[in-house]
Amino acid sequence: MAAVLAAGLAAALNVGKVPVALPLLRAELGLTLVQAGWVSSMLTTLALLGAAFVGMWVGRVGALRMVLAGLALCTTASVAATAWPGWAPLMASRLVEGLGFMWVAVACPALITAASAPAQRRLALSFWSAYMPAGASIAMLASPLLLPATGWQGLWWLTAAVMALAAIGLWAQRQHFSAAAPAPTAGGSFLGPVKAALGHPLPWLLALSFGVWATQHFALIVWMPTYLQEQRGLGPGATALLTGVMLLACVPGNLVGGWLVQRGVQRGHLLLGGQLAAGLGAVVYSLDALPDPLRYAAAVWVSFAGGVIPAAIMSSSTVLARSPQQIGTLQGLYMQGAQLGQFVGTPLVAAVVASSGQWRSALWVTASAAVMGVALALAAGRLESRLAR
Repeated sequence: MAAVLAAGLAAALNVGKVPVALPLLRAELGLTLVQAGWVSSMLTTLALLGAAFVGMWVGRVGALRMVLAGLALCTTASVAATAWPGWAPLMASRLVEGLGFMWVAVACPALITAASAPAQRRLALSFWSAYMPAGASIAMLASPLLLPATGWQGLWWLTAAVMALAAIGLWAQRQHFSAAAPAPTAGGSFLGPVKAALGHPLPWLLALSFGVWATQHFALIVWMPTYLQEQRGLGPGATALLTGVMLLACVPGNLVGGWLVQRGVQRGHLLLGGQLAAGLGAVVYSLDALPDPLRYAAAVWVSFAGGVIPAAIMSSSTVLARSPQQIGTLQGLYMQGAQLGQFVGTPLVAAVVASSGQWRSALWVTASAAVMGVALALAAGRLESRLAR
């Protein structure tokens, strides 16, 4: 389990290394605000288009092979970006990193299911949901130590080294993942498990819920460093610390969500509570009249309260899936929903802020996403109750 979580943490470094480095990248490469937003969102492009399709192949290709290949792709792309600096090579490397990240994120839940006892799988998959904020926050907190001395290239090299080590550690534990070994199917039977997994509307509602949460969460993560430096005049060290702490607050939220799922709390209730709490927090941190410490506390609250949402969604495959292929399909669908929210939300916030010239205009994006999330949570709760009966 530790080896699988380490692989997820290593892949998530690719998410956290960009936000704090964006001001430096903009200065060195001459990027506009919108171009910087696309540098961040490029990681999600392939997941946006094909995560669910990739998830269909987890059972046939083998989860372990897919995770190791994903880590290898991410490592290679990070090193290549430092060798050919420039906006176009950086965008290309982020695209390749996105492919590797997608393989890791989609296939790791099948390894977790193989390595955990049946009674613990809901809890284990809920804990897995912490890989993203934990890994991204580690990259952010490491940034102040590396950026002044090595530039953004040093941070890229560090993430490459960590991903290579994670791949070695996962390979050393390969004997524990025999249940997730490749299982080729014959003829048209390949699509049978896929249709069974996606035939119920509940997974689609959960994927959309993940997407609207990601719109709120990643907009806050990606643009907080730029806001703190450009609007509040903070240095890179303070910016990385504040952003990293805010992101890290999502981890205890994930763990609380996992504990509640294990105790039988309905996912619809968790989604509803998380969306309401995150939406109210977004209103508070967007009000310029309030003191900065209170606004920052509200941002931390948004991260913590919203953490129950991915825990509730990712653990649902223990109920809805009947095979490793179905686990991969569902996790791919959920990832595709999350990446859709991030892909749309990050540049949309940049466009709204650039148009109005005021950062508080981002509230229109986050508040709209929260309202959609509440509606989706209510619908998912009704379907979940019906499915339980």
